[in-house]
Amino acid sequence: MTDRPTIGTLGELRAGGYRSRSVKEEMRANLVDRLRRGETLLPGIIGYDETVLPQVENAILAGQDIILLGERGQAKSRIARSLVGLLDEWMPVVAGAELHDDPLLPVSPFARSLVAEQGDATPIAWVAAADRYGEKLATPDITIADLVGEVDPVKVAEGRYLSDELTIHYGLLPRTNRGIFALNELPDLAERIQVGLLNLMEERDVQIRGYKVRLNLDLFVVASANPEDYTSRGRIITPLKDRFGAQIRTHYPEDPETEIAIMEAEWLAFDDETATSVPVQVPSFMKEIVAELSQLARRSSEVSQRSGVSVRVTIANHETLVAAALKRAVRLGEPIGAPRVSDLGAIVASTAGKIELETLGDETREEKVIEKLVQRAVVNVFNRHFSLSELVSLVERFEAGAEVEVGDAVASDQLQRTVAELPELSRAVGRLDIGESPAGVASGVEFVLEGLHLNRRLNKERRGGGVRYAR
Repeated sequence: MTDRPTIGTLGELRAGGYRSRSVKEEMRANLVDRLRRGETLLPGIIGYDETVLPQVENAILAGQDIILLGERGQAKSRIARSLVGLLDEWMPVVAGAELHDDPLLPVSPFARSLVAEQGDATPIAWVAAADRYGEKLATPDITIADLVGEVDPVKVAEGRYLSDELTIHYGLLPRTNRGIFALNELPDLAERIQVGLLNLMEERDVQIRGYKVRLNLDLFVVASANPEDYTSRGRIITPLKDRFGAQIRTHYPEDPETEIAIMEAEWLAFDDETATSVPVQVPSFMKEIVAELSQLARRSSEVSQRSGVSVRVTIANHETLVAAALKRAVRLGEPIGAPRVSDLGAIVASTAGKIELETLGDETREEKVIEKLVQRAVVNVFNRHFSLSELVSLVERFEAGAEVEVGDAVASDQLQRTVAELPELSRAVGRLDIGESPAGVASGVEFVLEGLHLNRRLNKERRGGGVRYAR
């Protein structure tokens, strides 16, 4: 970020060649520069390069306000906040004004009178791009005072008339003048408040306490809505929908690779390892299982697709597996941890509550649905890595009497020794991306054995806190 400009008066601003332009003109020009340089529109937004982002680009280039339509956890708020990157780093305003007034085109009574009185000596302040973003979650209790403004009784008590604009305490929208305003979950906004928003976006006339206030605001408006609310409830008034130039449909990751990329970018990773001194490595197949679980849930008839399955499920499940691996490594005194298939039971806690079932039932049913989805995810990922014909010799070794016991209390070194005693298992595990650590080998062992069990090639018997695989 460049240093704050040193220009301090309106005269200096004019002498420097400053030209007023609307926020939509500003964003459009900056987007054109990015496109010319081949840069990404919104860095950090993953999975939308071919779908959502081109539509956002078109809307900005066309100067259109946007409604982002999608289920929860589809980066709608992230997109809105990232648009700040298309604003200029610094913007000049009339110093002391409430509404980020353009020194050449002031809109508030205070700024207009100050410029008229002091002319080129009018003091100028500079506002950073991050301070030009406003956001509000729409709820039924929002009032027009929250968004637009209200008469300030203190100012009235000072002797001003109610018809004087200086008596107004401005709301969020005016205070975001010359910036980006995001209104999340627009259908939850009361219809009478939507009427006020309609006037503000188009006619600019707003009635406050029975008299009109002319607010020639300059805003780029981004709203979000859930498709179920947007279409079924019908609570967005038609004239307001008509004011938004672009309705853009967001979506969940379309493949496991994209899901994994988002998960790796967003999960809570702790930089300070001194507190634990135990790094955790996550094998690629465990990441695939976590991503596959979310993908399967979004296609499951037992999971409500109206409420959606957020990417937050994937992120939380990944974090839970890392935590389970860390806990085991600490308890067993191992130098490196790695999530195993036996840790997948822990993700019930991070999945339940984030998904809704189609029919309500007891809590055990929710756990059973998640358990079934986990098993399908494991077998799907296993079958991508192996074909059963390649593991015939390993199955035959178990038919000859081999047994392997795994579980949370089984040390990684012990499973590594087991692999050394079973060359067929060693070859199978060696095909996985697990590194050379005992923790990675142990994770690979459990994955191979569970995959064979789910493909009905091995039997699985629970013993206390562990599991025995045999034929």
